[in-house]
Amino acid sequence: MTEGTTSAAAEGADALTRLEQEGEIAADYLEGLLDIADLDGDIDMDVEADRASVSIISDSGSRDLQKLVGRDGEVLEALQELTRLAVHRETGDRSRLMLDIAGYRAKKRAELSELGAKAAAEVKSSGEPVKLRPMTPFERKVVHDAVKTAGLRSESEGEEPQRFVVVLPA
Repeated sequence: MTEGTTSAAAEGADALTRLEQEGEIAADYLEGLLDIADLDGDIDMDVEADRASVSIISDSGSRDLQKLVGRDGEVLEALQELTRLAVHRETGDRSRLMLDIAGYRAKKRAELSELGAKAAAEVKSSGEPVKLRPMTPFERKVVHDAVKTAGLRSESEGEEPQRFVVVLPA
């Protein structure tokens, strides 16, 4: 191996270790939260797309965990930010950690991917740009990825919280 290859491999291993540490800190924080709220749930940690990913899942139906998701994922978004702050407090680094509870984000990701693919198909057939409804940053990212996969490009327009995706012809 050359020195540059060894260095790149070491940096990749360091990044993975850092992301795993973020996941462990987040898991500890969330376990404490579940204890305080007297909710049952298991913590699953992973590293996906260069970011730590933590999920709270339940074997006994996720009705109790739905309280942690809230209406339209509002509570989930807030918990994600609090968890990121807990990681930041421990590491001193900004975290891009993703939190999922009871499969809410996974289901939402699938729905948004389908929305992005349908919008791309509509743009391909009509040749006209398509504007989608306002979305959160997470939602826009999923749609942008789906549009890119379909071979088109997209842009975000507007100001938060009314920022939306526009799917553009090739």
